[in-house]
Amino acid sequence: MAVKRMDNVGIVVEDLDAAIEFFTELGLELEGRALIEGDWADGVTGLRAMRVEIAMLRTPDGHSRIELSRFLAPPVVADHRNAPVNALGYLRVMFTVEDIDDTLARVGKCGAELVGEVVQYADKYRLCYIRGPERILIGLAQELG
Repeated sequence: MAVKRMDNVGIVVEDLDAAIEFFTELGLELEGRALIEGDWADGVTGLRAMRVEIAMLRTPDGHSRIELSRFLAPPVVADHRNAPVNALGYLRVMFTVEDIDDTLARVGKCGAELVGEVVQYADKYRLCYIRGPERILIGLAQELG
């Protein structure tokens, strides 16, 4: 077995504070924030003179993390936030929630918008996509039964 676990999913944002507020309202816990720079950071990313502020958030079960990054240097060169769900590359992060309606109401106060509608898949799940902070695509699933 080559992979031991998935450590985190990285998301680049412009407004780190707003993104932290959204993900903590969703139920993740902020583990910490840090400024990342130096030769090792340049080497791993392939970007020179990189400076990035990050925030690491953990899911309640402790098994998954989101790493939010706000690049101070070099400037951001691409923007995929408005890509539709059938675009190539990163699609979304999905979270299982206890109550999808309550979650939608709470994150709606942080600016989240429903993409389509809340649907039911068999007798297993209620599901939806939302656009969170900065139009990041997020999936929500509520287990039924």
